[in-house]
Amino acid sequence: MPTAIEFNHVSKQYRLGLVSTRTISHDLNRWWQTAILHHEDPYLKIGETNDRATRGNSEYVWALRDIDFKVEQGDVVGIIGKNGAGKSTLLKLLSRVTTPTTGSIRARGRIASLLEVGTGFHQELTGRENIYMNGTIMGMSKAEVKRKLDEIVDFSGCERYLDTPVKRYSSGMTVRLGFAVAAHLDPEILVVDEVLAVGDAEFQKKAIGKMQDVSRGEGRTVLFVSHNMASIRALCKTGVLLENGMVKYTGEVNDVVDHYIGNAVQLGGEKIIDSFKIKDDRLRIDQVKINGQETNRLELQWPNRTIDIEISGYYDGIVPLDLELAFFSDNEILIAKHTPSLFTGEVVKVDHDKFTLHQKLELPLNLTNATYYLRIDVTHPKISYLAQAENAVQLILDGNYTAQGIPVDKKYFGVMCLK
Repeated sequence: MPTAIEFNHVSKQYRLGLVSTRTISHDLNRWWQTAILHHEDPYLKIGETNDRATRGNSEYVWALRDIDFKVEQGDVVGIIGKNGAGKSTLLKLLSRVTTPTTGSIRARGRIASLLEVGTGFHQELTGRENIYMNGTIMGMSKAEVKRKLDEIVDFSGCERYLDTPVKRYSSGMTVRLGFAVAAHLDPEILVVDEVLAVGDAEFQKKAIGKMQDVSRGEGRTVLFVSHNMASIRALCKTGVLLENGMVKYTGEVNDVVDHYIGNAVQLGGEKIIDSFKIKDDRLRIDQVKINGQETNRLELQWPNRTIDIEISGYYDGIVPLDLELAFFSDNEILIAKHTPSLFTGEVVKVDHDKFTLHQKLELPLNLTNATYYLRIDVTHPKISYLAQAENAVQLILDGNYTAQGIPVDKKYFGVMCLK
């Protein structure tokens, strides 16, 4: 298969918080070194790895660093990674929203991009007018757009509002129309960011089906960014895992997703407390135990289905504290939540002193045999998160769990709520 996209050692550097170099001396130094002496840009040498969770010493960061891979024509590539890994920056470079600092990108064919809600739409124009405008920008004639208009409108499901200004559309309607335009204007390369998360379940299913038709039936290339691992597995053939602006792993999509999920939580028996990121400097966590152990791997055998978690520490403030638990599948889909204060109003009151948060939870049979990842949050109820531990515990359920268990008492935003 011919190559549709080539990333040749592409890097992108940003100066934090500012455009340009802020000072005349930096601008003059850059001009003298690059334009007169023909040396390398001196500020490229001091850029740091883009790790959003750590404090750096440089004002420059590499949003992307030495990205080098190829995408074959007709392939569907899933771009995955944590927030801030560089996924959206990569798509913006490909869509020519911005240019690389070093390296080059070669794309063969017309590119249609859907990078954020309302991309390319003029808010004062109607839906119909925006369809014609986007088609013209894509290089299509008015006759071509007119021929596809009915198909675009039918796919978007926004026919009733077609002659209404886009500024009056909801975010979901805007995404529907934007994706319909991008997918039906015959692009050789379709670039889709996380925007599908805004749409409802019906539209997400329709959009994924359309992307499959575009790639398999019409031989077009799709780059798809999503945090929904189930969608990535269902749609994509190959995957690229980004970490701190660099390519961490590439290959067949299931291998890439398994690598990403497998590294999300360390399984070597590390302490749960090591997963916590403190968001309030007044908080200190001294110990975390789950079922009496401090390690981040827990196996529950039938008939035991009890989770007993205890967190102790110190808080130099006067606020109530709550302990929230969230259960995720190995596809990073939220399965269940346990938020005590939501149902009972019970919290731990702290007054510049030590505290202990303790919750005992009986898991329902609705959680079937599987591996789950547990997120632990220490919160000021309904106000803010004081500490958070993503993938703090790997929970392995084993035994006589079935899909036909006891009924769920309550539901909250479609997620099982555990009391």
